[in-house]
Amino acid sequence: MFLTLAEYLQQFDNGFAVFQYITLRAILGTITALVLSLVIGPYMIRKLSSYKIGQQVRDDGPQSHLSKAGTPTMGGALILISIAITTLLWSDLSSNKVWVVLGVTLAFGLIGGVDDYQKLVRGNSKGMSARVKYFWQTVFGLATAYFIFSDAKTPIETTLIIPFMKDVLIPLGGSFVVLAYLVIVGSSNAVNLTDGLDGLAIMPTVMVAGALGVFAYLSGHLNFSDYLGIPYVAGVGELTIFCGALVGAGLGFLWFNTYPAQVFMGDIGALALGAALGVVAIYVRQELVLVIMGGIFVMETVSVILQVASFKLTGKRIFRMAPIHHHFELKGWPEPRVIVRFWIITVVLVLIGLASLKVR
Repeated sequence: MFLTLAEYLQQFDNGFAVFQYITLRAILGTITALVLSLVIGPYMIRKLSSYKIGQQVRDDGPQSHLSKAGTPTMGGALILISIAITTLLWSDLSSNKVWVVLGVTLAFGLIGGVDDYQKLVRGNSKGMSARVKYFWQTVFGLATAYFIFSDAKTPIETTLIIPFMKDVLIPLGGSFVVLAYLVIVGSSNAVNLTDGLDGLAIMPTVMVAGALGVFAYLSGHLNFSDYLGIPYVAGVGELTIFCGALVGAGLGFLWFNTYPAQVFMGDIGALALGAALGVVAIYVRQELVLVIMGGIFVMETVSVILQVASFKLTGKRIFRMAPIHHHFELKGWPEPRVIVRFWIITVVLVLIGLASLKVR
């Protein structure tokens, strides 16, 4: 919106040409989303509290969590509102990539929102059934994967890039759709599984989104991508603004979600943010780098898979409780220690992912 306005005003003053720069709009977008979150946050928390949309706590989990019962949930709506408004204000709205990423984010947020509503408002402890939830994730995930595949203009846009290996490129052809679907749905559920402690999921999401914004900017710049030897994807630079919006909105949410949390994200936020990371990684051709940088999400998911498989096959549990952050809590780690240590691990993993830009 502002880009279109700036282009119109440019005929009266060339100074408005500065808004053509993606870097400036990304910075302004980050600040905009942060301010929106901080301004809207208190109002939304009060509304969620008045509607008694509060957290339900399992009595078989860590005893320290019992005090969290009733804490306002579905705060992820705050993140989605901030991202949507900011993206519409600062992005080039003629870019179909921007619309795809924003659309997927809101679509998965809708799935999570319905699930949260059934659990927290209607009192259905199980919420949306797993079968129905995965059905709609599959519908949106496959539709997005197929659209990206059919919209690809160059072969590199459907080629698998191997991190740290300059000359290893694997053309995927039609199997790109399968990979893209798995990345979107897998990333969505991985972030959702991680969202179990105050601030545990949102800060790694912010860090990974920031790094993906760097990839988006460099991959969308012909000279930078050529210098670094990474794939050039026309128009993908606009996703830098979306990533900036996610960073700003996430930090604003963390203001209220930090320990002890005033509000929880809920599925409405976790499913949406995970899907957003997945789609951006697909567009910038860095699916495997996403696996590296989102190593915490991967670890949480694998811990659940191993726990379920072990219990079904042997009747024994590998961890005291899954996802793995609860295992460390039950071992005696205070919640803030688990959170901060997982953040530190994410910082290291994100740096390793960014190193793949040059170490090739």
